[in-house]
Amino acid sequence: MGKTNTGGLLQWLGVAFLILVLDQLSKVAILLHYQLGESTYLTEWLNLVRVHNSGAAFSFLAGAGGWQRWFFVGIGAAATVFMIYLMRSHPTQKLFCLALACIMGGAVGNVLDRLIHGYVVDMVDFHIGSWHFPAFNLADSAITLGVILLLLDEILRVRRSRH
Repeated sequence: MGKTNTGGLLQWLGVAFLILVLDQLSKVAILLHYQLGESTYLTEWLNLVRVHNSGAAFSFLAGAGGWQRWFFVGIGAAATVFMIYLMRSHPTQKLFCLALACIMGGAVGNVLDRLIHGYVVDMVDFHIGSWHFPAFNLADSAITLGVILLLLDEILRVRRSRH
């Protein structure tokens, strides 16, 4: 492997760390001010709520008996190491590295929840009428943004290669 750009890597790790800090601060605020299940009506389509998710996205494996906590911690740790490797390998691909930093910051935020609490703290409740999207948090939003940026990066890469 060629020379890596440590300064660039530190920049992306800084983005991931900022996401992690904001995520954890929002979760601490919810834990301090809300009881489990308590919610505040914000708009006709948005509530703030305290939810504990022991599963993955959309509560996948939430009732699996506890083993999933360490499974998701392991996946998060392995993914973080892989994303650092990718950022070091592609330091000039800014959109790609930003996408990975968003995903990493969110993933580490949720892994930290699992290590500290045994579950992920969710608080955003988007709904239309009686239909509710599964509650989520800032980490989930960062992961989603990162995936969107990865898709955009790939679309742009393919377009550039065709010209």
